[in-house]
Amino acid sequence: MEDRLESIFEGLHQKSSSKQAIFRNTKLVFDQLREVSIELVGKLTERLATVDTTVVIEYRSINDFEFHVKFSGDLLIFVMHSNVITLPDEHELMRSRYVEEDFRRRFFGHIMAYNFMADSIKYNRLNDPGYLLGRVLINIDNHFYLEGVKQLDLNYSDMSKNKITEETLRLFTESAMIASVNNDLVAPDVDEIRKITVKQKLEEQMVSTPQKVGFSFSAQQRKATIY
Repeated sequence: MEDRLESIFEGLHQKSSSKQAIFRNTKLVFDQLREVSIELVGKLTERLATVDTTVVIEYRSINDFEFHVKFSGDLLIFVMHSNVITLPDEHELMRSRYVEEDFRRRFFGHIMAYNFMADSIKYNRLNDPGYLLGRVLINIDNHFYLEGVKQLDLNYSDMSKNKITEETLRLFTESAMIASVNNDLVAPDVDEIRKITVKQKLEEQMVSTPQKVGFSFSAQQRKATIY
C-alpha cells in the first residue's frame, strides 16, 4: 500500500509541478501576444488614418484567455486553452530527441488563432464556419512548436531551437492577418441556396452566406489529448 501511495504521490508531484510551470509559461506568452496585437492594431490604425478612415481595425479583450482583432471583414480570435495537453505518441514532435530527453517536454500549453468573418459574430450567424489558422504549443522550457496553414508561410518545426521572442509573436500575428486578408470569400453555388425553409430564414441560415475558399494545413494535424 505504501509503495503504491508513494508511486501515486511522485507521479502527481512531478506532473502537477510541470503542468503548473507550463501553464505559467503559456499565460505569459499569451499576454505578450496580446500586447503585440495591441501595438500592431495601433500602428495600422495610424497608417490607415492618412489613407482611408472608413477602414477600421479594432482590438477587443474578451477575458484573460481570449481577445479579438477585427480588420476589414475579418475577425481573428486568439484563444489560450486553460488545460495542458499532450500529443499522441505517433506525432512527429513526440518522436523527436528533444522531447524524448525529458518527459516534462511531452506536455504543452496551447494557443490557437481562428479566422471568422466579422459579420458572423456581429449578426450571430451560428452556422457560419471559422478556420483554425494556427496552433502554438508552449513547453516547460518556454520553447514553442507551430502547426498551421500553409498561408502562414512559417517554418518552426524544430522545437529545440524555437524560443519565444517578441519578434516571433509579431510575425505570427502579422502572418495570420495576411493569410486572412488574402483568403477571399466565395459565394455558394446557386443550387445550394435555391430553396430554404422558413426556419432557416428566421435563423439567417443559408441566405447566400459566402465562405472562405479554405486553408491548407502545412503539417498533418493530429487530435490532442487533454489532461
